[in-house]
Amino acid sequence: MLFRQAVLEGIAEGRITLAFRRWSRPSVREGGAVRTAAGVVRIGSIDVIEPGDITPADARKAGYDDLAALVGELGADGEKPLYRITLTGIEADRRVALRMNAQLDAAEMAELERHFARWEKAQPGYFPAILKAIGDHPEVPAAVLAERLKVEKLRFKQDVRKLKELGLTESLATGYRLSARGEAAIRRLGIRP
Repeated sequence: MLFRQAVLEGIAEGRITLAFRRWSRPSVREGGAVRTAAGVVRIGSIDVIEPGDITPADARKAGYDDLAALVGELGADGEKPLYRITLTGIEADRRVALRMNAQLDAAEMAELERHFARWEKAQPGYFPAILKAIGDHPEVPAAVLAERLKVEKLRFKQDVRKLKELGLTESLATGYRLSARGEAAIRRLGIRP
C-alpha cells in the first residue's frame, strides 16, 4: 500500500484517518502496519464498501477536498472491490534507531547469533556472504550483488530484508550499505575483520 508524501504528512498530523483502494484482495491486514519513508502507518479496520457509501466527510478524512476528487481518482473499475481502510496513526520505524545502535549488548548479540545459526543450518555461509558483499560493495545494485552470489535477484532482495529487519543493513537509492549496527555485528560475528 503506497502513500503520497502529502498523505503521510496528513496521517502524522491526524488529519487523514481513512484510505480507499480498489484491490482484487487487500494488500494489508487489519491491525497490521505499512512501512513508509515517513514511518510505520498503523492499519485499523478494512471493509468492502460500495462507492455510493463514501460520504463527503470520508473524502476529507482521506485527504481530498471533496467527494468528486476521491471518486474520480478511484475510477470506475467495477471488477475490483472497493475497500475502506482506517488509518490509526504513524510511528517511527524501529529499524532506524536499531541500525544506528552499534553498542550491542550480550542479549542483542545472542539474538543475532541465534538468527545466523539458524540460517547457517539452512544455507551455510550465505547470509555472512550477503553482509560481506554489501560491506565491500555499498551502493551496488541488488542485481549485481545477487549475480556475484549466484542467486536470483528477488530472492537476494528478500534475504537482505531479513537482515534489514535486524537493523544490519539499510537501503539506498541504489543498492545497500551496512548500518553502524551491521558493521559492529559482523566484526563480533567474525564475518569481516
